[in-house]
Amino acid sequence: MYKVFCLLLVIIIITSCQRNPLKVDVSGVDLKLNIQRLDRDIFNVTPDNKLIAIPKLKQTYGSFFEAYNENVVALGSTSDSLYAAYLNTFLTDSMRVQSKLKIDSVFNDLTDLQKKLEDGFRHYKYYFPGKTIPKVYTIVSGFNQSVVMTNDATGISLDNYLGANCPFYQMLGLPEYKRENMYSGKIPTDVLYNWALSEFVFDETKNDLLSNMIYQGKLLYFLDAMFPEEPDYLKIGYRPDKLEWCTKNEAGMWTYLVEHQLLFNTDRMNIVRFIGPAPFTASFTTDSPGRTGSWLGWQIVRKYMKKNKGTTLPSLMSDNDYQKILNESGYSPEY
Repeated sequence: MYKVFCLLLVIIIITSCQRNPLKVDVSGVDLKLNIQRLDRDIFNVTPDNKLIAIPKLKQTYGSFFEAYNENVVALGSTSDSLYAAYLNTFLTDSMRVQSKLKIDSVFNDLTDLQKKLEDGFRHYKYYFPGKTIPKVYTIVSGFNQSVVMTNDATGISLDNYLGANCPFYQMLGLPEYKRENMYSGKIPTDVLYNWALSEFVFDETKNDLLSNMIYQGKLLYFLDAMFPEEPDYLKIGYRPDKLEWCTKNEAGMWTYLVEHQLLFNTDRMNIVRFIGPAPFTASFTTDSPGRTGSWLGWQIVRKYMKKNKGTTLPSLMSDNDYQKILNESGYSPEY
């Protein structure tokens, strides 16, 4: 009996050690998202009904509609006398018409997307009960920004999520490393990442490589908390083989940054080399992915949170002492 008890105790200890602390119960969090389809509604505007249809869109989508026209598709203010003509030109463009047909096919039903976004924002509300949950709109951006943010809303450019092999992207000359993330499964993590980007702004007091790495690491850890069941490659936007490359070369990458004294370098080109989107990281091999600095920052933040179990997600996201996070993480990858 004693042996059985000891065995059960060992199993409980092992299980508790392996349990992901971010897998929290959000079933009691009341949240219902309603995705409004501006991408469809805007195509209902014609030269014949513009005097009725445009005011209706302004009423339905509020300030977001104005922001969309001015900042996303660059049609100008809806109060401009030529706005209706500009809108008609935009909607009747041949590629726009073709992309609408593709959107209608790929995104005919948004039920699965709505569930995923609800799950993500339910976790957000769990950790940040006092924060605003944005309205969610789907839009056509003309292949511009994938996710658009305002103070209280997010717009999802469906024409940027039609699949990596979509012929439009090849016609536009988009590189493969960008096309790889232009599929519907990336929308939830992209939306929550961009929402966090707008809610938890980077502190530029010390704008060096390390600070940018830790900041990006915080945003990726935020995605860990919003989507605890999702794989890492989806959250950071790597192919699985690129993620494996990072894992195998973690110590080598970190050693390179330390030995070349790059962590506290404030040169913008140096920061972009390790943080900015790219097919690979120029300082490493062509087998590497881009944004390896972000990936390293993610591992530092994970180590910090594992070591400092009393630190809450809100505390982490509001902590801009990037040097302290590194120091208290005890981060030191081994070969």
